[in-house]
Amino acid sequence: MIALIQRVRSASVTVDGEMIAQTGAGLLILLGVEQGDTPATAQKLADKVLGYRIFSDVDGKMNLNVQQSGGSVLVVSQFTLAADIGRGLRPSFSSAAAPAEANALYQQFVSCCRTTGINTQTGRFAADMQVALVNDGPVTFWLQA
Repeated sequence: MIALIQRVRSASVTVDGEMIAQTGAGLLILLGVEQGDTPATAQKLADKVLGYRIFSDVDGKMNLNVQQSGGSVLVVSQFTLAADIGRGLRPSFSSAAAPAEANALYQQFVSCCRTTGINTQTGRFAADMQVALVNDGPVTFWLQA
């Protein structure tokens, strides 16, 4: 399971012209689910992402996690993170989990986030989404579990 996390001032998801989710300061989490991922993988990655200290403390150092900073999260499924780009000029998605399995693990990841009490918004799995964000920093990290 792969998470591309971006520290944002704001982020939103629109589907078919309708804004379905939005958040203020916090994290935009683009989540890719790979074959072999499990609910334990989802929990491990959620713990890692939510515990990652990328928010500034009073001294301006990246020393706080999203919860300590009072932020929220927006989780968006993105199977393209599981792309194999090692050969040629067209990505292969053979390592991505099948849609039903990926959706279940995406929902598991979201549930892990929500159980912490952090305000958690989501995109719509497998939809054609338009994601808007104001990246803060910019600060972007790629994490894997």
